[in-house]
Amino acid sequence: WSKMRLGQRIRPLATLIAASLLLTCSGKSPAASQSLEAERAGLWTLDFASSSLSFVTIKKADIAEPGTFKALSGQVSTDGAAEVTIVLDTVATNIESRDNRMRQFLFETDKHPFAVARAQIDLTGLKGLKTGEQQSIETELNVDLHGVSATKQTSLTVTRLGPNKVLVTTSTPILVHADDFALQAGVEKLRELAALPSIAPVIPISFSLVFAR
Repeated sequence: WSKMRLGQRIRPLATLIAASLLLTCSGKSPAASQSLEAERAGLWTLDFASSSLSFVTIKKADIAEPGTFKALSGQVSTDGAAEVTIVLDTVATNIESRDNRMRQFLFETDKHPFAVARAQIDLTGLKGLKTGEQQSIETELNVDLHGVSATKQTSLTVTRLGPNKVLVTTSTPILVHADDFALQAGVEKLRELAALPSIAPVIPISFSLVFAR
């Protein structure tokens, strides 16, 4: 598995969505129709090129290794309903063999290709923010991952970057335990394959998301 090429692991649907997202970010996607633009009027759409979601894994008790995902999409509706989708096949830790193992044994992307995070945000206090101003908010983040849904209380900071652009960041990392999403067996499998004495079951996750309209 360590020699398996990335293209052999990505499912057709995940590949299509990831490619679409990356093309959109690079400005090479086909122009949207006028009807689609009208439908999206008022929505805050994720600017993937300016956004990131990262995590840190700990092995051997004190060795920290960063990771990220190369494809995200998302939006916030006019009533504050926020949703972000993560293409799990695009996990990237700078070690291809480890990425392949995470796809197969941890996330099991052949069965669970995406993670989806949803939140309901009160936009009332945010509408008055001027460029450069920021506001802290507390919200419940509902996450669907690996066939399991769990809720995390989350502290966010919203910064107005311009008239039609905002930045949403985690005020503190979100701690995710493998047990929260039935991932403990996958973590143990990764530990066995890498011949490690331990892999921490708790992972801190942070994000910096730019939304524009």
